[in-house]
Amino acid sequence: MTSSSSPGISLKSEGVSYLVGSDLPAVIVNVQRGGPGLGGIQPSQADYYQATKAYGHGDMHLIVLAPSTVQEMASLTGEAFDLADIYRTPVILLADGAIGQMMEPVDFSARTPRELPEKDWATRGHGGTRKHNIINSLYMDPEDLERTVEERYVRYRKIEAEEVKYDTFMTDDADIVCVAFGITARICHTAVTMARAKGIKAGLIRPITLWPFPNDAINALADTAKAFLSVELSMGQMVTDVRLACGCRRPVDFYGRTGGVIPNPEDVAKKLEAMAAELGLRL
Repeated sequence: MTSSSSPGISLKSEGVSYLVGSDLPAVIVNVQRGGPGLGGIQPSQADYYQATKAYGHGDMHLIVLAPSTVQEMASLTGEAFDLADIYRTPVILLADGAIGQMMEPVDFSARTPRELPEKDWATRGHGGTRKHNIINSLYMDPEDLERTVEERYVRYRKIEAEEVKYDTFMTDDADIVCVAFGITARICHTAVTMARAKGIKAGLIRPITLWPFPNDAINALADTAKAFLSVELSMGQMVTDVRLACGCRRPVDFYGRTGGVIPNPEDVAKKLEAMAAELGLRL
């Protein structure tokens, strides 16, 4: 396990790519702060692209978990270790400075550990009973590298099929669905309640896995919702995935703050009101 805060995580990217290339499990905790560069020390979610799209060179994915409570910081850390073991891949716990500095009750027994496979790949001695295990990410034969990458993508497809996690709130009849993770999901939860009090049918879907992203769940909501609102502590990154997930069948708007500024629920509720007016929804 290793941890840091944004610029420190950037420094580790080469090593993480080596971990992927060697099929080694690891847990990486990023408690995000503002950037680029040294930026600031206030909360951010602007490392979304880095975590989900381009944390290292080559054909690769990382499992990315996004906690929104201190309880999830604990339980998802345990889950991250298990997922890393099961799929032999690095797993990122993508938090933010707000969640990272909160104090909330935690029940360490709330999570049931997963059944883990034998580590027959590990270099832990063999007593002459099997061939040597060699941990390596270098393949001089192009066909060997291609075969290895393709085998890894079989594992990725299994992860996409079995490990997607998300929560929903009041989405059954929602005209406008907020999409948010981490601290912004908590803000949106209150904003949705405020919007409902004014007659706006708002809802919330909270991705817990940012990769694999809950594409099918968002696409299904596009059957009934009239619009989506991606709320982020950035200039807009996850919003692209929301648009792809709904197949561009519905408008996807964006509300975000950056530089360490955290919006309050009233800000998001006002955005929902403006969207409702633009969509011609009767309040």
